[in-house]
Amino acid sequence: MKIPTTTTFQCPRDPNTLSNYHNFMTTHTTANFTIDFEHKRLTGNVVLTLKSITKAETQHLILDTSYLHVQQVEVDGATPKWELLSRFEPYGSALKIDLDKGVKFGKTVEVEIKLQTTKECTALQWLTPVQTSNGKHPYMFSQSQPIHARSIFPCQDTPDVKSTFDFHIRSPLPVIVSGLSTGTTDFEPGKNDSNGTLLYSFRQDIPIPSYLFAIASGDLAIASIGPRSLVATGPEEIVAAKWEFEADTERFLRAAEELVFPYAWTTYNVLVLPPSFPFGGMENPSWTHLTPSVVSYDRENVDVIAHELSHSWSGNLATNASWEHFWLNEGWTVYLERRIQAAIHGEAHRDFSAIIGWKALSDSIANFGEDHEFTKLIVDLKGKDPDDAFSSVPYEKGFTFLYYLEKLVGKEKWDRFIPHYFTTFAQKSLDSYEFKSTLLDFFASDPAASKSLSIIDWDTWFYAPGFPPKPDFDTSLVDVCYALATKWETLSDDSKTPGFQPSAADIDGWSANQIVVFLERLQLFEKPVRSEDVRVMGEEYGLSKSRNAEVLSRYFGVGLRARAREVYGPTAEFLGKIGRMKFCRPLYVLPSASVFFLSPLVMVVDDYLGGHRYRQLNEADHDLAIQTFEAHRDFYHPICRNMVEKDLYGKD
Repeated sequence: MKIPTTTTFQCPRDPNTLSNYHNFMTTHTTANFTIDFEHKRLTGNVVLTLKSITKAETQHLILDTSYLHVQQVEVDGATPKWELLSRFEPYGSALKIDLDKGVKFGKTVEVEIKLQTTKECTALQWLTPVQTSNGKHPYMFSQSQPIHARSIFPCQDTPDVKSTFDFHIRSPLPVIVSGLSTGTTDFEPGKNDSNGTLLYSFRQDIPIPSYLFAIASGDLAIASIGPRSLVATGPEEIVAAKWEFEADTERFLRAAEELVFPYAWTTYNVLVLPPSFPFGGMENPSWTHLTPSVVSYDRENVDVIAHELSHSWSGNLATNASWEHFWLNEGWTVYLERRIQAAIHGEAHRDFSAIIGWKALSDSIANFGEDHEFTKLIVDLKGKDPDDAFSSVPYEKGFTFLYYLEKLVGKEKWDRFIPHYFTTFAQKSLDSYEFKSTLLDFFASDPAASKSLSIIDWDTWFYAPGFPPKPDFDTSLVDVCYALATKWETLSDDSKTPGFQPSAADIDGWSANQIVVFLERLQLFEKPVRSEDVRVMGEEYGLSKSRNAEVLSRYFGVGLRARAREVYGPTAEFLGKIGRMKFCRPLYVLPSASVFFLSPLVMVVDDYLGGHRYRQLNEADHDLAIQTFEAHRDFYHPICRNMVEKDLYGKD
C-alpha cells in the first residue's frame, strides 16, 4: 500500500498520558482559579493554547484528566461536542473534544475549560487550621509529579510537553506558585462574615511541563536568605527557617553556575511546607517546596538545597521525555548536587554522599529484587503507574553512570560537556538515546575520548536490571562510623569491647550525616542492639533529644528493632507530627533484613520506598501502629496516606 506523502508521523514517547500530544502540543497555559478553602476545591478555568504538529490529520483533541468536574468547554470561542471517556486506570479519564476540522501544521487553537477539582483530587492537600502550626488559618498545597496535574486541570500531562504559564489565583490568604509574581490586585470583600480575597498573578516565561505546576496558599511569612532568594513559611517558623538557609543558599547557586551556566529562573526561593508534605523536596520552578524536616536547627540538612537547586538545570530546563527515562532528571541532579558538595565541602564529601547513596540503591534493589524491571536505568512503564516505579534507582544508578563517564573521559573534558549538554536541551525534553548521541557527537573530534567511550556497553547500562559496577569511593568519612558501630555490636554480643565505655566523646566533631551512617550500620547487623543499650545510646549521644528528624528517625528505628519500649511512644508522637514518606513508611514498616532510609545528603530521593513485607512499629506493636495511623489519617497527604495504608493493611 502506498503511504500518502502528506501524512505526518509523530510517535509519542510517553506511555503514561492519554493525550494526543503527537497531534497537538500545548504552548501556553493560563490558570484562573479561586481557592475555596470551605469546600476544599479549586474553581475556575484554564485556557490552553495548542499548536498543531501534523497537517490537519485529526479532528479531535484529547487531554488528560483525573477526578475532575469539567463543566464547560470552548474552542476558539465556540462550543464543541466534548465528552469525558471512561476512566482508564491508572491514567484517569480522557477529555475528548471534537474540532470542526483539522488544524493546519503550525496553526493554533485556544481551548477554554471551566472546571472544579473534586475531593478525589490526588494532587492537592487541604489542611484545617488545627493541622497548621499556629492553628489560625487553613492551608493548601499541590504535588503534581509525576501524573497528578491532570487532577487539577485538563492538560497534556507528560514531561514531553512544555508550555509557558500565566497564573491568576484568587485567595483569602497569600499565594505562591511556580512562577514570578506580577502583582496582587482586585480586592473583593467577603460575604456573610467571610474574609475578603485578593487576586494574585504570576508569570512563568520559561516553558515547563505540567508536573511542575505548583500552587500553595496559607498563612505565610517571607524573609530574605540571599541577594536573589527568599524563604516562605509559617510566621512562627520564619526565624528558624531564615537562619537555616541564609548561610548557604547563595554559595550553592554560585557553585552550580560555575559548573553549568548562569541560573535562568531569576530568583531561587524556598517554600517550607507544613509537616504533612510527603516528600523531601519538590523542584518547582522559582519556588522549591521543602519538607520542614530540613529545618533541623543545626544547618546539617541544608544540602537538600543543592539537590533541588540542581534541578533548575536538570529536570526543569532539560527534562526527561517520559518517566521511563527518569534517570535523566534525577541521575543528573544527584551528580550536580555532589559536585556542588565537593566545591563547598571538599572532594571527600562527594564520595561520602555517594557511599550513602549506594546504600540507598542497595536497599531499593533489595526491595524490588535484582531482576525487577524497576531496577533498570530505562524502565518499561506501559500500563503502569509511574508512582510505583519511583525509588532511588534512577537517582543512584543514574549518578553512578554519569560518575563512570566522568572517570572514563576525565573530569576536565567531562566538565566541558556539562554546559554543552544543558545548552543543547534547555527548554526541551529528551530521552536516553538523545543523551547517548549528544555525548558521542560532542567527543567525536577527540580521538582519545572517543576511544574511551567506545568501550561502553550501552545495552547493559540502559537495560540490565540490578547493580551497576560499584565505583572505588574514598571511604575515610564512613570508616569511623562503621568502626563505632562495630563496638556497639560487640556490646550486643555480651562480649565487652576492652576499654569501650560509650560516651559523648565517641561522636565528638561528627556531622549529623555521620551519625545517620552509624545508626543505619547498626540496623544491618544480624542481631539488634540490646534494648538497654538503646537507652544508653540515646542519653550519651543525645539522640533521644535531637531535633534533627534524620537522626531522630534512625534512632527510633534502632530502638524499635531492639524492642526498646521507651521509644514506642515517642515514635508514635513523631509519626503524628510529620507526613514525609521517607520517615512515615519506614517507621510504620521495616524490611526484615535491611533498612531503607536515605542519606540527608540525598534527602529528596526515594520517599516512595516500602512494601507489604516490611514491618517496624507495625511488628513491634501492631495495635499502636494502627491506632497512630488512624488517628492521623487526615493529617497525611493522599499520596502518603494511600502508600502507608497499603503497607499496613495490604490494600491495593
